[in-house]
Amino acid sequence: MDNNKQQTISPGLYIVSTPIGNMEDMTFRALNILKKSDLILCEDTRRSGKLLFYFKIKNKTAPYHKFNEAKTSGRIIELIKKNKIISIISDAGTPTISDPGLILINKCIDEKLKVYPIPGPSAVTSAVSVSGFSDRYIFCGFLPKKENELNSILKNIYNLDYSIVFFAAASKIDFYIDHFKKYFLDRKIVIAKEMTKIYEEFVREKVDSIDNLPKKLKDEITSVISEKIKKKKVKTELSESVKIEIVKMLKKYSHKDVVDFIAKKENLPKKLIYNHCLKVKK
Repeated sequence: MDNNKQQTISPGLYIVSTPIGNMEDMTFRALNILKKSDLILCEDTRRSGKLLFYFKIKNKTAPYHKFNEAKTSGRIIELIKKNKIISIISDAGTPTISDPGLILINKCIDEKLKVYPIPGPSAVTSAVSVSGFSDRYIFCGFLPKKENELNSILKNIYNLDYSIVFFAAASKIDFYIDHFKKYFLDRKIVIAKEMTKIYEEFVREKVDSIDNLPKKLKDEITSVISEKIKKKKVKTELSESVKIEIVKMLKKYSHKDVVDFIAKKENLPKKLIYNHCLKVKK
């Protein structure tokens, strides 16, 4: 197969990923699809207009957001049935991931119309990829703003041994951090701000020690809670073989050297070894 051969663009619905900040993250395939689209559905035509202007794309656009998607999906389905190429883009990232599009996709599936993913930027995978946490993760989307609803969600997931990804409005992040401390106290957290942009920053802390973030933060924030941190089991007793070794070593080495050596070798608490050394000395 010739990889340089341009893919045929068939009629259908194209789910097109767009940059989450840096325009250079736009893929060649996404640009090609948008340029060939009969209609581009935009979560916000003003924000998408800046993207399309930047890439000199002048195709027809129409608003498609959570307030009108149920109402307009039927009309879009009719256009696809007439062999039109329809693209949907969100304000940033991959459509339908906490953004509109699910209603339209399900209608296409019901009507047996083609739906094509055009992969690209996603705040979810971007944050997980640099978190340093497990790649087995759960994405929970935007957290609710009401305390009762938030507690209900966190109670259901706090015990899961996965990395957990959340979206949140920057203005509410301190509210969420307070609740993370209640449910994820023994885990780590990464808070991603301005990903792929000039002022990109990652706050990396233990959940129990993270401070409130500056009030001036804007837009949306992606936070990743680590999987459960496995605590090493601490031995509370010395085996007979270790006791024998301590007796032999105390004949040649100092108290401190024996404690340090045995603690490192056997992964034992120094205090436990120290107390046994005192008994031997007596």
